[in-house]
Amino acid sequence: MMTIIDDIRRRDGFLTIEETLSLCDRNTIYDPFSTLLSRHANIGSGNIFYPCTTIRCAADSRCEIGDRNIFHAMSMIDACGGTISIGNGNTFGDGGFTAKADRPGAKVTIGDRGRYASGASVYGVSHLGTGSQILGQISVIDCILADGEDFTHHDPDERAAVLKGHGPARKLRIGVGEVIFGKSSFDQASIQRQTDFHPKS
Repeated sequence: MMTIIDDIRRRDGFLTIEETLSLCDRNTIYDPFSTLLSRHANIGSGNIFYPCTTIRCAADSRCEIGDRNIFHAMSMIDACGGTISIGNGNTFGDGGFTAKADRPGAKVTIGDRGRYASGASVYGVSHLGTGSQILGQISVIDCILADGEDFTHHDPDERAAVLKGHGPARKLRIGVGEVIFGKSSFDQASIQRQTDFHPKS
């Protein structure tokens, strides 16, 4: 039975069960049977992979994952055609997360210490800056979220860009201390200051 499972994984470019377990000397993988990790992805150390996590990467594509990231269940990183680069200390999920660079020229870049949860998905040429947040079932396409401090920082004006709500977000640029709260759609004119929701103490 194990041979059949491993043969299927090899055929589709994923690590075998034994190869997946070999990553546990520097990462935490709670369930190697439901965790699919591409043999073409570069994975750092200190990452946590919850069950039902998938990292796909074609041989002619690029997927770089740094250190100390948390991938909750139903997280999907798919670099089959383009490039995905993930920094350090990010949280993906819970509630699902997808990053997909599935065509030539597609490039998703994610900095450090970001938080992306509740069904967020990212496509196209998108930059999620250090400390940024996407909270909700939002399809982010060709957007730039500015770098800044993370959500724990005491001053909202210094925090990175935020999208929250639900719906499609296309070709937006959100700056430091800014947020768009969308209900079914997002547009540039709807930008607010984060202090509108989190007043300074």
